[in-house]
Amino acid sequence: MQTMERADWEPRAAAHAARVDALVAPHMARRASGVAHPVHDFLFTYYSQRPGQLRRWHPGWGTRLLDAADHDRLKGYADGTVTHDHVAAQRPLVESVHRLLSATASRPAHLGCFGMHEWAMVYRLGPDDTRHAAWPLRLGPAGTDTVVESHRITCSHFDAYRFFTPPARGLNVLRPTAGDRAEHEQPGCLHAGMDLYKHAFRLTPMIASELVADCFELARDIRLVDMRAAPYDLTSLGVEPLAVETATGKAEYAAAQRGFAERGAPLRARLVEACERLLAV
Repeated sequence: MQTMERADWEPRAAAHAARVDALVAPHMARRASGVAHPVHDFLFTYYSQRPGQLRRWHPGWGTRLLDAADHDRLKGYADGTVTHDHVAAQRPLVESVHRLLSATASRPAHLGCFGMHEWAMVYRLGPDDTRHAAWPLRLGPAGTDTVVESHRITCSHFDAYRFFTPPARGLNVLRPTAGDRAEHEQPGCLHAGMDLYKHAFRLTPMIASELVADCFELARDIRLVDMRAAPYDLTSLGVEPLAVETATGKAEYAAAQRGFAERGAPLRARLVEACERLLAV
């Protein structure tokens, strides 16, 4: 067990809080004004961690903080450290995350989906029935349906696939379920990359908060590309479309996937390593 004096851990906690404040400031300003954003709100609505939780710093399992009364009031802490009992109680979660991330890391990145998951979520819907009805479809309903019907739909991520419209589900090559994620997820998937943030914050406070923030930054960058490639016209928000229905757009999307897979690989490896440390407790 490593011990940290307050003079050593307090600057790390302050630096983490300042980093997160800078990352979430636009969201907090919009929330205070009651302004919705179809791209960035996702990181705080679909994912359940609140900005204040992301801001709080934890050193992770194996470090005892001296003079840390605030931490001792948090779930899972006693005497300045995450307790053995808390780690033991979280073992099923740690095993599940370890199994999924290890399986994902073992596969090559597949780069041929071209973001069709967002298109399949609006397939054959009326303009008022889409998830972001305040923003029009860039090609209109008929043009959007044509794009879906002219592509091979290969979504491997259950949490994207489950939002497909009923007629779109039958077009998908795979049938992922909540119970077989480890059999399908692969590192080229944008949603698998964004979900590194979900896995990281679910392991809080057992892992270092710097790793959680690293995963959040990756998720933020992926989400922008995810919605640039979506069928919505978001140019009024300064979000330039990535026209995946064209050869040029497909090439740009695949290049972005490759880049995110490369950025996500070391984060996934760090999460796997953290899980293995926790499973050894």
